[in-house]
Amino acid sequence: MMDILPYGDAALLVRAGQDISPETNALVRKLLDAIDREGMDGITDLVPSYNELLVCYDPGRSSAEALEKSIRAIGSALEEKVLPPARVVEIPVRYGGSAGPDLEEVARHGGLRPEEVVRLHSTPDYLVYMLGFTPGFCYLGGMDPRIATPRRETPRLKVPAGSVGIAGGQTGVYPIDSPGGWQLIGQTDVRLFDPDREPPFLLRPGDRLRFVPVPGTDAGDAGDGGVAGKQIKDR
Repeated sequence: MMDILPYGDAALLVRAGQDISPETNALVRKLLDAIDREGMDGITDLVPSYNELLVCYDPGRSSAEALEKSIRAIGSALEEKVLPPARVVEIPVRYGGSAGPDLEEVARHGGLRPEEVVRLHSTPDYLVYMLGFTPGFCYLGGMDPRIATPRRETPRLKVPAGSVGIAGGQTGVYPIDSPGGWQLIGQTDVRLFDPDREPPFLLRPGDRLRFVPVPGTDAGDAGDGGVAGKQIKDR
């Protein structure tokens, strides 16, 4: 059962579930795709999150009541809907050294060796749940809990674009230069956000992201941060 709530005077918040899970997120993406394909009159934007979908509309072209009725009709058939196969996007990463100044801290916190952190971080295929915070920032699921590490007590005023970090049980990539308190373990040259590219965002909800250590620049010999080639696989 979906909860549909008013969100101001020009939006509805559709909640697909209370939990954060791949199954609930799949329902959000199914609903997003179905509404987008339906071409419902008056909708101005669709914003997915972990377990909710924000449906923005023009009150001069549609009403909350009419949209809610249409959304519920679409939602009743979501279980049968099949999403397209997930893209797998590989992101090459230089781990440790100047590229990942907090790798040693993450290893110390988990009682691990730095190379073990690299192995555990680069093993999963992460689910891209949603984008937000800054343009192109991806919220990922699937990180190994053994490398979970609290945020830095003092955030950095500027984290370089492409920095790969850990905060609590989450990992992610900073798409632009910005302040941040995540523990930085690596760096990629891949641009997750480029306003001159179409589309400007490299990733989208439902993608699978795979971090690939750049050969020869893992924690064992990454003193200078190494050099990464741009190797992205989309399949």
